[in-house]
Amino acid sequence: MKMIKKMATAAAAVLLSGALTSQALAEFPDDTITIVVPWPAGGAYDLSARLMAENPPENLPVSMIVTNVTGAAGSNGVRHVAQSDPDGYTIGMMGTHAIAQSYMNRNATPLKDIEPLVFIGPEPASLAVANDTGIENVKQYLEQLKKQPGSIINGNDSPGGFSYIAATMLENHFDVKLSKVPYQGYAPTASALVSGEVMSTTLPIPLLAEQHKAGKVKIIGVAAEKRHPFAPDVPTFKEQGFDFIAEDFYMLYLPKGVPEDRRAKLEEGFYKLLSDEKFQKKAAELGLVIMPRDAAGTRAYLEQRNQEVKAILEDANLIEK
Repeated sequence: MKMIKKMATAAAAVLLSGALTSQALAEFPDDTITIVVPWPAGGAYDLSARLMAENPPENLPVSMIVTNVTGAAGSNGVRHVAQSDPDGYTIGMMGTHAIAQSYMNRNATPLKDIEPLVFIGPEPASLAVANDTGIENVKQYLEQLKKQPGSIINGNDSPGGFSYIAATMLENHFDVKLSKVPYQGYAPTASALVSGEVMSTTLPIPLLAEQHKAGKVKIIGVAAEKRHPFAPDVPTFKEQGFDFIAEDFYMLYLPKGVPEDRRAKLEEGFYKLLSDEKFQKKAAELGLVIMPRDAAGTRAYLEQRNQEVKAILEDANLIEK
């Protein structure tokens, strides 16, 4: 009888242990998840982050908030995430800026210190001009720069941000010179173009689509393979005879060291959310292109993009030695 009791007790202990383990796994997440955006509110990064927070994945039934940690061309936000507790409750959003800063700023977070989670989608640059420039198309824009180098004042991010990279790519590709003026984020840059502080910008289309439709600014070219649904009247650079593409991207990432079960649950949840047709429709209404990739696909994309951005920075002599 004693032997039977011991066996029963041992079996109960095993069952209890398994139940506790399952409960522990099921408890994540049981607190608020924070998505860190490295740019000010109002830009495309911020819009996509808030859309995800307002429509959390089904397997992550907790509140999600968006925190804007800005400064240093996006580096502060990446550093904030990389140095946060690796518990799965802090998720970062990054793009081209994080790659660029890892080469341009010795204090920036190296890519090896973050863990790719899911790829959200690409974001092509556009070339927009103030109405009083009188410029109607890409050809006229380039002609002015050829005749008068530096005569066009372009609003963009600080060095390393995507719109700065796009402006630099344009300079290198067409062998022209802009007078680049840095702003802290997309929204302030867009406002500068509307107000006439700058003559052109190299921002994603959603930032200026409404102003373009209202006739407050003029988008003269899209640096992508296809026209953008938010400005279908604007031809691509290729349609105007110029082979030029410049795209940013959005992805989610984690600090290194998040437990694998939590990482996998986050990957599964956000990948399914981004693949959902209803979510993609909501994103399209904001001008966001969603083309999700899982963690492995995101890592492969990041490695490829890393080599491309490095080459651009080397050509522009922007890599810090």
